Amino acid sequence: MARLRRRACIALFLFTLFIFGTMMGMRTLKPSDGFSDLAPGLELVPFAERGEKRSVSHEAVSQPQVATSSDAQAPAPSVYYDLHIFYYMWYGNPRFEGKYLHWDHVMVPHWDPKISASYPKGRHSPPEDIGSSFYPELGPYSSRDPEVLEEHMNQLRAAAIGKNALTYVSSSSQQGAQTHSLMLDTKRRPQSYNLCIHVAFHIQPYKGRDDHTVHENIKYIIDKYGSHAAFYKYKTSTGRSLPLFYIYDSYLTPPESWANLFTQSGSHSLRNTPYDAMFIALLVEEGHKHDILSAGYDGMYTYFASNGFSFGSSHQNWKAIKAFCDSNNLLFIPSVGPGYIDTSIRPWNNHNTRNRVNGKYYETSLQAALMVRPELVSITSFNEWHEGTQIEKAVPKKTLTRLYLDYLPHQPNMYLELTRRWAEHFSKEKEQCSSDHVRPLLAD
Repeated sequence: MARLRRRACIALFLFTLFIFGTMMGMRTLKPSDGFSDLAPGLELVPFAERGEKRSVSHEAVSQPQVATSSDAQAPAPSVYYDLHIFYYMWYGNPRFEGKYLHWDHVMVPHWDPKISASYPKGRHSPPEDIGSSFYPELGPYSSRDPEVLEEHMNQLRAAAIGKNALTYVSSSSQQGAQTHSLMLDTKRRPQSYNLCIHVAFHIQPYKGRDDHTVHENIKYIIDKYGSHAAFYKYKTSTGRSLPLFYIYDSYLTPPESWANLFTQSGSHSLRNTPYDAMFIALLVEEGHKHDILSAGYDGMYTYFASNGFSFGSSHQNWKAIKAFCDSNNLLFIPSVGPGYIDTSIRPWNNHNTRNRVNGKYYETSLQAALMVRPELVSITSFNEWHEGTQIEKAVPKKTLTRLYLDYLPHQPNMYLELTRRWAEHFSKEKEQCSSDHVRPLLAD
C-alpha cells in the first residue's frame, strides 16, 4: 500500500512539474514580449492563414507566406530602398586588429552596487566566449575583413535590403576608418554591386557631441562620400534628393542647440546649403515628440527592438506617433527587430529580453509597422550581436562554459528570408496605396 502511495506521489509530482513547465513556457508570450501590446485591431495572422490576401487598411495588414527550405535556394531578388537596417562596424579580431574588439565586451555592472554584486563581472574571452547570446556563422570576425564585408553584402541582398545605416562616431575613430574602407570597397565593385546596397549614416553619441561637432560630421561625410554611387539619398515629396542621417540618442542635446543646425534661422543652419539633408531623431519618451519638432528635425525613428521598453518602441503607440508626424510634416520611421537579449553584457537586464519565438516576434513587429503605412521602415539590426537583435546568420554552438542560442529548428538564414518576404510585401502594399491614391485623381 505504501508503495502504491509512493508511486502516486511520484506521478502527481511529475504531472505538477509538467504543468509548471508548460506555464513557464507560456510566460514567454507575456505582454512585455510584444504579443498583446499591439495597437488596437492588430492581430498576428495564424500560420494556417498565411498566404490569404487581405486588403490594406488600418484594421488589418496581410502577411507574406512562410519560407520553405526549397524557397531558400531561389535566386536573390531585387532590393528595396524603403527598408533600412542598422549595421555595425565595430568588430575586430587578432588577424586584422591585433586583438579582439567588441567580441570581448565587458559585463556592464548594474548602477546599484547591491544588485551588481549578485552578477558576474569581467570580460568575455573570444573566440569561444563572446559578448553575445548567439554565435555568428562567420565566427568573431573583423569588420575590416573584405571577405566578411562581401558576405554581409550578399546576406543583405538575400534579405532584399537596399539601405545600410552605418554606425558613425567621427572620421578619426576606428569606425570612421572602417566606414571609409567599406565605401572604397563598394566603389571598387562592379556597377551592379554599387547600385545594390546604398549607405546612410547613423551618428552615435561621442564625448563632446553637440550641434557644432555634428555640423562638422555632416560636412565631412557629404564632402567625402556625397558623390559616391552607394551614398543613399531620400527623394522628398517636393522632388529633392537629400542624404538621410539618423541621430542616435538625439535627446542628450537640448532642442535649442539642434535648432541652430536644423532650422532655417539657426546660427549655423544646414538648410538650403550643399549640406542640407533629412535628419532623423530618436524618439524615446512621449515628450520627445515636441522637442524633435522644435529642434527642426525632419522625422523620428524608434530604434529599440524591445517592444514596451520605451514609449517610442511600443507598437501600441505607433499609430498615434504616425498621426503626430503626419500633422507636423515629419517622417515616421518605426524600427522593428527579431527579438532582444543583452544578458551576455548586461546580466541583470533579463526583464527586457524579448524571445524570438521562432520568428513570430519579428513578424509581429513588421506587421505592426506596416499597419501605420510608413514611408520607410528600419530594422534593428543586421549585426548588433551584443543585444541579440541581429538577423545575420547564426549557428548552434556549445562550449565547456557556454550554450549559445540559435535559430533552430530553422536554418541560419531564417531571418534573412523572413526579411526578404516582408520587404516584398511592404513594396506591394506601398504600390497598392499609391494606385489607390492616384485612381481618384485620374477620375477627377
